[in-house]
Amino acid sequence: MKERERTFLMVKPDGVQRGLVGNVVSRLENKGLKLVAMKMMQISPELASRHYGEHQGKPFYDGLIEFITSAPVVAMIWEGDNVVEMVRTMMGVTDPRKASPGTMRGDLAVFMGKNIVHGSDSTESAAREISLFFDQKEINTYQLPSESCLYD
Repeated sequence: MKERERTFLMVKPDGVQRGLVGNVVSRLENKGLKLVAMKMMQISPELASRHYGEHQGKPFYDGLIEFITSAPVVAMIWEGDNVVEMVRTMMGVTDPRKASPGTMRGDLAVFMGKNIVHGSDSTESAAREISLFFDQKEINTYQLPSESCLYD
């Protein structure tokens, strides 16, 4: 079985509270991506500060930490060829007012501060974020029957 790229995706508190987890998962599964890990959790302030460490000192940092720790999130690892870029495209741009229709943010979000999902922006970020949220034993390896229809 060929090893494929992995990315981290999180349905943020607003998405969980609005009941959009299934919608997000469905979009990614319908695209042909493979879910290899998933869990609902309450993010601690410590984990939030490690996850969003690059934003420390910015004016929006405190609000970001307060929001991401305010309610449960659903953390996931998705797998597929070029999955980081593909998921970023499917999410849409950060500001939902500028996100294209058909994207998660374009279809489901209204305000930049509550934009439904977070996804890794590079393979390096994906590796770092996956290691923050998941132990290796929580990540599954398996083959989807549809993989032969999706990839050469």
